[in-house]
Amino acid sequence: MIIEVENTLISSEIFSVNFVCNLEKCKGACCIEGDRGAPLEKDEIRKIEANLTAIRPYMTAEGLALLDSEGFHEGEEIDDIATTCLPTGECVFVYKENGILGCAMEKAFKEGKTDYYKPISCHLYPIRINKIGDFDAVNYHEWNICKAACSLGNELNVPTFRFLKEPLIRKYGEPWYNEVELIFEEYKKLK
Repeated sequence: MIIEVENTLISSEIFSVNFVCNLEKCKGACCIEGDRGAPLEKDEIRKIEANLTAIRPYMTAEGLALLDSEGFHEGEEIDDIATTCLPTGECVFVYKENGILGCAMEKAFKEGKTDYYKPISCHLYPIRINKIGDFDAVNYHEWNICKAACSLGNELNVPTFRFLKEPLIRKYGEPWYNEVELIFEEYKKLK
């Protein structure tokens, strides 16, 4: 089922699939797996550039070398821009702590060093957004590396959209999110 809210077309899977990241199980695999780096919106490039000095101390030596030689993003088209990746697959901004991969941008933000959190595509995962004309298609993306997150989500009974409340509000605003909550209550009655 597809639900229209403002300029978005929402897949009901964000209601029906439960999800809570389980970093102890996946070890942050989404920072290393996949075909390429994190998708970036054009305005995020400027925000990252403005915060690079504060982010650099949290990056690995390999990430810094890649940053200095190739930069932090690749692709030119608006739907084709992504973070660069090391030959081993890690995003240029990845770091490892206690055996778990994390994001240098997020760590710098949480420690009060920057005013930029991380790419919205990462913050929203496992939701992926695609453009369909003037609409954003808001879809759940199923990935084997997130099976533990689905299991934990089922155990805790947390629908994907509720787990992602903060990034959804960051992307679309609180009134949009509140409307989605109301629709979810109606959706539950139909099940």
